[in-house]
Amino acid sequence: MTTETLDRPICYYNGACPICRAEIEHYKNGPDAAAVRWHDLGSDPEALAAFGIDRAGAKRRLHVRDEAGRMHSGVDAFILIWQRMPRYRWLGRFVGRRGVRPVAALLYDKLLAPFLFHWNKWRGRI
Repeated sequence: MTTETLDRPICYYNGACPICRAEIEHYKNGPDAAAVRWHDLGSDPEALAAFGIDRAGAKRRLHVRDEAGRMHSGVDAFILIWQRMPRYRWLGRFVGRRGVRPVAALLYDKLLAPFLFHWNKWRGRI
């Protein structure tokens, strides 16, 4: 497992998913884009293998490595990204709140992420 120190978080996303790609492109083209490094798993599908995450697992949900090299996934990955981007800090604080985070995680883990994964698999993007 890699735990090197990073200058900024690295976001690993499924660029083959049009919805995922559109959201990440929104962040990448904004004024805060340099706060995070962006890594499309389509160009390197084995990028997360060192963390025990296979290709399908990598594309099943959003993953982010923080500056200390720790891996975050799902809602926690989004919160980390938003906390590093000044325009979205408010969203990171809101979604990270004690009463909001579990609901957001439930929606992402049980509804949104599985839907996108199976839709992309059906469309041949996995």
